[in-house]
This record gives sequence, structure tokens and C-alpha cells, in this order.
Amino acid sequence: MFNETYTLSNGVVIPKLGLGTWLLDNEQAAQAVHDAVSLGYRHIDTAQAYMNEAGVGKGIRSCGIAREELFITTKVAAETKNYKAVTQSIDESLAKMGLDYINLLIIHSPQPWKEFREENRYFEENQEAWRAMEDAYKAGKLKSIGLSNFLQDDVENILAGCEIKPIVNQILAHVGNTPFELIEFCQKNDILVEAYSPIAHGAILNHAGVTEIAKKYGVSVAQLSLRYDIQLGLVVIPKTANPNHMRINAALDFVISDADMESLKTVEPIQNYGEHSFFPVFGGKL
Repeated sequence: MFNETYTLSNGVVIPKLGLGTWLLDNEQAAQAVHDAVSLGYRHIDTAQAYMNEAGVGKGIRSCGIAREELFITTKVAAETKNYKAVTQSIDESLAKMGLDYINLLIIHSPQPWKEFREENRYFEENQEAWRAMEDAYKAGKLKSIGLSNFLQDDVENILAGCEIKPIVNQILAHVGNTPFELIEFCQKNDILVEAYSPIAHGAILNHAGVTEIAKKYGVSVAQLSLRYDIQLGLVVIPKTANPNHMRINAALDFVISDADMESLKTVEPIQNYGEHSFFPVFGGKL
């Protein structure tokens, strides 16, 4: 699985499988990155809001792999919406991680988390944030730029005012919650979709129907869930600090049949993510 990649619209190559680091502190993130890279991972995903960029950077420096072999993603905090602040945040992320460049920088959310999916869409502010990212891209600080949690009209707003098109949109996408129309829109516009929480925060693991399909292939529900997203043409970034889980998540050398893919596409929507049901995740809004 580690050798499988997509080519982004600007020619940059991105591994299909990455390691997510949400909810890991600096120490845990450093160890997770070190462990993941030793297993073969080359794609690491973090964010300013995770407050673990320094730990990710430590893991990168200690992993023994050349920087150019790694694909590092971070995200501009959802509350950072003006040119100067975004520019400063990019330099801060580079400094925290000890990097000369970031492979992919994305806007974490179209709205500040406390206003997520509310009336104010922040269209002008996102265009201003995007201009700062375009300039950092031109300066060589960023190899790719993109979005996260952007709905179709949020993406259209960036497309309408940009010089450099968004290259990815990272969204929640998993069995039981797959936004097919948004995925299709992005793919038609050469925007690669990345799936965060591809195992549904664990909420899919005990689903009887999905479990039965997984048994047919001799794999876990987690492996089936990751393979499902990949067969939809998405990048997957499951979060774990457990090396055994990292290893299992990378064992995806099977193919889900068309019939089973159709069954998985129609799994009833997940309504409860347990302890992760609060959203937005960084706003404190229930």
C-alpha cells in the first residue's frame, strides 16, 4: 500500500495512505511519526489546531528518512482568515516543525469552528486567506495548497477568485457518511478528495452488515473501510498512535467487488459518533 500514490493537478505525488495525528500531543505525535515511518508510511497529516506540529517535526527529524521522501500536511487554523495572519501562521508552522517547506497546506474550515455551518460563510475572508497561501506557494514554502470541510459553494467561491486552483479538499467521508455529490464535484474540478476519520471514529466497527462484508474478504472492518474510500478515489488518513493498528491499516491488498461497494454506499447514515459526536471539534460548541 505504501507505494500507491495519486498525482495532484499540479504534478505533485501524494501517497494514498497517510497517518492522521488528531488528538495526539507532541510527545505522542513524535513517537507516532517515528513508528509510522519505520513501517513504511511517508504521508503525515497534522494541523495548527492539533497543537502537535512541534512533535510531528521531532518525529520527522528522528525517523531516519530523507525529508524529500516525506509528504507533510498541515492546516491553517479555522479562525485565521486574513492575509497577514495566514502568512504569519505559515512561517510559524514551518518553524515549529523545523521544515523548509510544507508539502500541502489546507484551510482547516471555511468558518471559525464556533460558527461552523452557520449563516456567515466567510467568502471574502477565505479568498483573502487563499491569496496568502498562493503567495507562499509561489515563494516555495508550500508545494500544494487546498481546503478542508469546504462545501461545494465554499469551493466555488475559491475557484471564482483564485489564481491557483485548490488541489485537495479534505472532508469527512466513510462508510455510512459519504458525500457523493461533493466528491463528484471536486473530482470533476481536478480536486483530490481526502477522507479524514475514514473509520468513522470507530462507530462503524460493530456494524453487523459491514462486518459480514469484511468477513468475506478476510479483513477487519477498519481495513474494509479504508479500502472503500480508496476505491472511491480518495486519500485516507486514519489516526492512530498504535504501531499494530498502523500495520493493519496498511494491509489493503484486496479489492472490494462492485456489488459490495454498492452495498457499502447504501449503509444507513451514522448518527452517533460516541465521544467524538461533538462538532466542530475545536470550537467547544456542542
